[in-house]
Amino acid sequence: MTDAALATPEPAAPERLGVISWESGPRKLVTVYLPLACFVIVLLFPFYWMAITTFKPNNELYNYKDFNPLFVHSPTLANVKKLFFDTDYPQWLWTTMLIAIAATALSIFASVLAAYAIQRLRFRGANWVGLAIYLAYLVPPSILFIPLAAMVVKLGLFDSPFALILTYPTFLVPFCTWLLIGYFKSIPYELEECALIDGASRLQILRKITLPLAVPGLISAGIFAFTLSWNEFIYALAFIQSSEKKTLPVAVLTQLVQGDDYQWGALMAGALFGSIPVALFYSFFVDYYVSSLTGAVKE
Repeated sequence: MTDAALATPEPAAPERLGVISWESGPRKLVTVYLPLACFVIVLLFPFYWMAITTFKPNNELYNYKDFNPLFVHSPTLANVKKLFFDTDYPQWLWTTMLIAIAATALSIFASVLAAYAIQRLRFRGANWVGLAIYLAYLVPPSILFIPLAAMVVKLGLFDSPFALILTYPTFLVPFCTWLLIGYFKSIPYELEECALIDGASRLQILRKITLPLAVPGLISAGIFAFTLSWNEFIYALAFIQSSEKKTLPVAVLTQLVQGDDYQWGALMAGALFGSIPVALFYSFFVDYYVSSLTGAVKE
């Protein structure tokens, strides 16, 4: 057989490839793109509904016979103006941001120390301590806020943002600690052993070796802590009484719902603008968040 004969392809392959590509197209559409499209629609439809309700006048909100409820026919900024100028919404937003950042920073600091001690110091019963910390996260806040309320009153922190800053870590620290324990476990022990041989202290190892390698895990824990602090409702409702000191989830509900009068335009505007900071927070750190879910340091 000559070299030219060997180089000539067999003729039956294109027909078979055509059948495979024709079958894989509909199969991929049904198994991948259709479920993904349904998931995106279900996930984003509430945000779309908030957006169109924010810019709808009242005559469109309650008149579905003459106006399509899925579209805005005559956009208006009256609801946005009412929210920002007739209520204390900017103050609510600032208070919520301050409480969420302070509670997140305090929780991450405590969680780093707890997770490092449990995972790296290897003391007896460390695994059971880690399990107990995670089980503490499973206790419902509706049960914890009763004894916490008595402590807040005795400490003179009632109706103060410090009441939330100091009570939010009760459910943030257990979850962040459990998350960081798993991430610290993926960092090779050999790095710390080499540093110990060179004379580094545990604090230096934590600050110069472990934490720089655990940045994705720290950001992932920070995202969860910030989101939980931002959306928390029970503690904010129980410990804050003044309207100007309320957090966003509580204030929007209590101040824009008066008896049977639901101010839907302003309510949806408050929910829409209140979700933007969290969305921006996720978008800035999405790469670190994905890396913390897909893996950590490779040996």
